Amino acid sequence: MPHTWSQALAWRLGRQLLEPVGTESTVDVVRRLGAVPAQSDPAAELAVRTRRQRSRPGEVERALAEGSLIKTFAFRGATHLMTPEEGSAYLALRAASRMWERKSWQSYYGLTSSDWPVFRQTVREALDDGPLTHDELGAAITARPDYRHLDSVFAEGAYTLLKPLAWQGDLCFGPPRDGRATFQRLDTNPCWPGLPELDDAGMRAVAAYLRTYGPATADRIHYWLGEGLGAGRRRIQSWITALGDRLAVVELEGEPTYVMDEDLEGLSAATATTALRLLPGHDQWVLGPGTADAHVVPPSRRALVTRGANLVTTGGVVSGTWAVNGDQVTVAWFAEAGPAPQDALDQEVDRLATILGRPVRGDVRTA
Repeated sequence: MPHTWSQALAWRLGRQLLEPVGTESTVDVVRRLGAVPAQSDPAAELAVRTRRQRSRPGEVERALAEGSLIKTFAFRGATHLMTPEEGSAYLALRAASRMWERKSWQSYYGLTSSDWPVFRQTVREALDDGPLTHDELGAAITARPDYRHLDSVFAEGAYTLLKPLAWQGDLCFGPPRDGRATFQRLDTNPCWPGLPELDDAGMRAVAAYLRTYGPATADRIHYWLGEGLGAGRRRIQSWITALGDRLAVVELEGEPTYVMDEDLEGLSAATATTALRLLPGHDQWVLGPGTADAHVVPPSRRALVTRGANLVTTGGVVSGTWAVNGDQVTVAWFAEAGPAPQDALDQEVDRLATILGRPVRGDVRTA
């Protein structure tokens, strides 16, 4: 049975709780998306709340405090919100790079691969008494004679050194203190299951991706799970192959794509939609398939999306950008998207006002 990309995006909107907007909890929204970019706390909260019919400010922060969400370095070295369960699979894929064993790494940090287990233990012990800021953690580590040579590394910002510790489950971000990020032990979180076996993690990750971001080509799967991670293309392809008859191949306008077999019926029943949404910049709607996916991001507008502009989507396709200035939401509507649907924009601005907790009005111009 032939399928269209408009139909596929409509199904994907439902899976991502954007049309219809979902009733799931904060934690369940993050679980569904797999990971939520969290470089900006307000944008991360908006990404979650815009997918919920009812929400309150501070629910992401409370979930982090309870440990039902974690904030850590994940995809492409950036900071993400994840559930501990799903996060463990993604971190296992990232740790597969074993970058601490590279000669360049060992030379730069003065740590051999045989030093690494003891270094990890030192970091965990430094965090035993609670979260520490970057500088506090650096001071605690470099107070040890074996690691005094890392003083300059922490002085310059040691995030590249700390990321593999996050991937192996040694640490994650803790609650901010006086506007500064902190780190805390991850293995003391009662929700943390530990890292799974790599092949199990990989198959789980492929299936989860297709259930939220499918239908997807093999290249899209490799992009999400491989680029900037470390599992390797051959290994990821083996996980796709190993899913066997759990996968279905769907042709979308002449392009072969994968979807989980259990979702084929729902995809076939989906109908194209013109639903309009206001999304924060770097939302998973565009980052999951990648900003190079022309089915979601018009190629001529990719630079705007990559730079993190807030997004207007219609039927899942990026059709404009938006920004808030005081009590005004200014929408820059793309000329190539046709006439701006004023009623739909007004309704979505009203919904944004409810989330922001203050009245705002919309102003539309053509970009």
